[in-house]
Amino acid sequence: MSRAGPATRAVLRGAFTDAAARRSAFWTQIGAMIANDLAWVAFWVIFFQEVSSVRGWDVDRVLLLLAVLCTSAGLVLGLLSNSRRIPTLVADGSLDEVLTLPVAPLPHLLVRRLDTVNLGDVAFGLVLFAVTAQPSPQRTLVYVAGTLASAVLLTGFLVLTGSLVFFTGRSESGDLGLNAVLLLASYPADVFAGATKVLLYTAIPAAFVSGVPSELVDDFDVGDAALLLGVAGLFAALGWATFTAGLRRYSSGSAWGRG
Repeated sequence: MSRAGPATRAVLRGAFTDAAARRSAFWTQIGAMIANDLAWVAFWVIFFQEVSSVRGWDVDRVLLLLAVLCTSAGLVLGLLSNSRRIPTLVADGSLDEVLTLPVAPLPHLLVRRLDTVNLGDVAFGLVLFAVTAQPSPQRTLVYVAGTLASAVLLTGFLVLTGSLVFFTGRSESGDLGLNAVLLLASYPADVFAGATKVLLYTAIPAAFVSGVPSELVDDFDVGDAALLLGVAGLFAALGWATFTAGLRRYSSGSAWGRG
């Protein structure tokens, strides 16, 4: 297991090299994602020209939320893109190759594939923060830390929902989890009420993916920061535990009729 770290880094470097080798496609895909993000920003700008604020959220706060979401989601779906593909990898037997290697399976699996298009989100999020969020050393530090915590949380959540395929045999949970968390994280949690808002802070932690980190940039609170780190750690642990338990089930062949 001592080779796990160097081996994982080598796989990540290889994924970067492979993506960068196709330069035309690399920059085209990044540009396409940036154009998509610009359309989303334009929507909110137009919306807030008609409505000055919604439950305390104005255009500046929402753009900061989008900066956090684009950066964290881009990191996860770009650099750790297999976090969303666990059901597919299980179904087509791709885990077999990983299990023969002297490395920790989950980290190695997560970095094996790089999705260039989502790196456009990272670039866009960084630029959006720099242009609209009035960055200062403190605000930038909180933004970076909050974004990384958000990325850890999102990775854990996607691994958790994707790993349910080991126990259910159905792949829908992974896609449903991804779509739900990204859609809900695109809006401030305060625009929701009742059971939906509770959901955003519990089973589908969309509020901690974008809303809480962006609020910390504007108004840092030690208690909220600790809560964000705790939730990120919890979902990371749940994702790891669920994948590990499912991997034992997969390895035993008890739930998979592989001939």
